[in-house]
Amino acid sequence: MDLRDESVVALAARVRARELGARELARHCLDRIEAHDGQLNCFVALDGERALAEAAAIDERLARGEDVGPLAGIPIGVKDLEAAAGFVTTHGSHLHTDDAPAEEDSVEVARLRAAGCVVLGKTNTPENGWKGDTTSPPFGATRNPWNLERSPGGSSGGSGAAIAAGLVPLATGSDGGGSIRIPSALCGLSGCKPSQGRVPAESTDRAPGSGQLAVRGPMALRIRDVAAALDVVVGPHPLDPFSLPRDAGSWSAAVAGPVGPPARVVWSPAMAGPVDAEIARVTGEAVAAMAGLGTEVVEVDAVFREDPTWPWFTMWCIYAFRTLGEHRDTDRWELIDEGLREQVVFGSTLGPDDFVRALDAVYRAHADVERVLADHDAALLVLPTTAGQTGRCGANGTIDGVEDVNWVRFTYPFNMTRHPAATVCAGLTGDGMPVGLQLVGGHLDDVGVLRGAAALEDLLGGAHRRAPFPVG
Repeated sequence: MDLRDESVVALAARVRARELGARELARHCLDRIEAHDGQLNCFVALDGERALAEAAAIDERLARGEDVGPLAGIPIGVKDLEAAAGFVTTHGSHLHTDDAPAEEDSVEVARLRAAGCVVLGKTNTPENGWKGDTTSPPFGATRNPWNLERSPGGSSGGSGAAIAAGLVPLATGSDGGGSIRIPSALCGLSGCKPSQGRVPAESTDRAPGSGQLAVRGPMALRIRDVAAALDVVVGPHPLDPFSLPRDAGSWSAAVAGPVGPPARVVWSPAMAGPVDAEIARVTGEAVAAMAGLGTEVVEVDAVFREDPTWPWFTMWCIYAFRTLGEHRDTDRWELIDEGLREQVVFGSTLGPDDFVRALDAVYRAHADVERVLADHDAALLVLPTTAGQTGRCGANGTIDGVEDVNWVRFTYPFNMTRHPAATVCAGLTGDGMPVGLQLVGGHLDDVGVLRGAAALEDLLGGAHRRAPFPVG
């Protein structure tokens, strides 16, 4: 059995029909992790005994005729920025490896469990999710199953690589600057950052580490599976004051079956900045394929009046200082990743006026996206997911062969604006690495983004591309 050959929805249906045991499915994933994760380093913690017991309990409930949920028996990995009962939430940091295990799940994980999922363990992340590559001080680098020398992206790189390698069919991620979309693009997945507030952040009185920039969400190979998982995790929670009411209807139903391409899109191939020539070629060919099916494509050079990167970075670093600044001038400071320390130090130089100006820029950037969609009566804004190609493990991506720290500048803006954004696999580079095409919808139009991604996935065959792993 290769989990990449069958959708999450189909696997769950087989478990509910008792054609496939939940315990059998969990055992398969654990065996595959044992056999192959030594090469990839996706998982930082596992509890196979507990997972098998939980899966066996699902089988017993099914035998009694009980409803165990729409994701019956689906094994998942949980990104190690998020709580899963019984596991330490290390945040990819030496500061937290000796913390006590979580006593309860995050809202997202609790809702996935209630829908029938079985938690196998925690997936790797850079410390506090600070970068678009997945290396953490306590656990090292995660590798991309498309090429073990290359990065899976970040910060949800452990989850993305685990799905792309067929270790698990579903995992959790979070996205404060592209951290679902970047690894989805680099690992050949279809991914989605829902509108901020769709998935509640916490089940405690603790504010999320990256404030209102980040959103949590499930990750899978196929966008319809992402939609099915979103159906069970979206909706308000009383302890998240920014959580949103649930939409009427099912997001999964909205993308079931064939989905026609959008009537009109705005295409911004560079968004007024440098883009790797091969990324531009692959994404441009994908947009041309959309046009070939009848989508009207309107090309624009620029979307924003001002570059949103600096306001986003200002907010990000202030949040980092708020979270970690207390460790400066202590013996714990050197335990923190050097690059993250630099962000904390920069955040310490910023004041409340800087934060307020950045917050003001959120409104302008949001209005710019709404304006460009309205001016062209377009359903979606389309652009490359990343400006650069996949970097080597521990390094930035490259633009025309040169490592560039700003290689992921296309994802930050939509954390600022809070718009829903998805990525689908547009094709491969000459050296066989996936390239993502990003789709951004209007305010709270998550369904429109999912439908656009489903149409593009069907058109471009993204769900049928598979990492050549394990080699041989």
